[in-house]
Amino acid sequence: MHYGVMMFATEYAIAPDELARALEDRGFESLWLPEHTHIPASRQSPWPGGGELPREYWSTYDPFVALTAAAAATRRIKLGTGICLVIERDPITTAKEVASLDRLSGGRFLFGIGGGWNAEEMANHGTAFKTRWRLLRERVLAMKEIWAKREAEFHGEFVSFDKIWADLKPLQKPHPPIIIGGDGATTFDRVVEFGDGWMPILRPNRRNPVERIPELRERLTRAGRDPKSAPVSLFFAPPNRSALDALAAAGVERAIFGLPSEPRDAVLPKLDAYAAVMRS
Repeated sequence: MHYGVMMFATEYAIAPDELARALEDRGFESLWLPEHTHIPASRQSPWPGGGELPREYWSTYDPFVALTAAAAATRRIKLGTGICLVIERDPITTAKEVASLDRLSGGRFLFGIGGGWNAEEMANHGTAFKTRWRLLRERVLAMKEIWAKREAEFHGEFVSFDKIWADLKPLQKPHPPIIIGGDGATTFDRVVEFGDGWMPILRPNRRNPVERIPELRERLTRAGRDPKSAPVSLFFAPPNRSALDALAAAGVERAIFGLPSEPRDAVLPKLDAYAAVMRS
């Protein structure tokens, strides 16, 4: 099993380049950064984590900028968005950002994506909550066309453009892995159609998403895909050896530990503790 770390990268936390170096030095496989462009002050949408929304949700660096800094400071560690809110991004611009980061990192980018939970946030980007998944689907399919073709075009309900030239293509072929976040009723529809992995969150007092791995593999098989062609990455995996062994036995390929958005003096000891569990 691979081991990664997720943190909200903020100006008051350890810098993303220093964090990436520390992870690489300790043998971690990947670094994951989430994004929110902003949080509407109305706070109408409840936070899925429960309670008060932490400050880091409206304090994050842009993940592509932060991951580029991390890429420049490292050589081996993989760099992922966890998650990129595709529903709030122009697909042509995002396709170029993905290709740029993948090239500049030497093919180390992992494109974790999702639809988000904050209806007011996405509304400020012109996205309707009820149709966000259809929008996400078209934007991903349009980006795949851009990455694959010399002259790409796409015509759908939400995304439409005639033939374009966008020659900066990702280093990874046909593109970096597209890892689908979420754990809803239709999540596997997206994983099966255009995903290269599944990335659920382990939340307290909720059904363990690992229980759905057999269902995912069955869906992939029915679609004519290899049942292991969409590996599972679990966010907020418990840093406990027996629990990690159980996750590996259940089919989880990557365990991702959560880090608080704190300065280096608070973060580095936590990394050491995670690394000790990882090596045990």
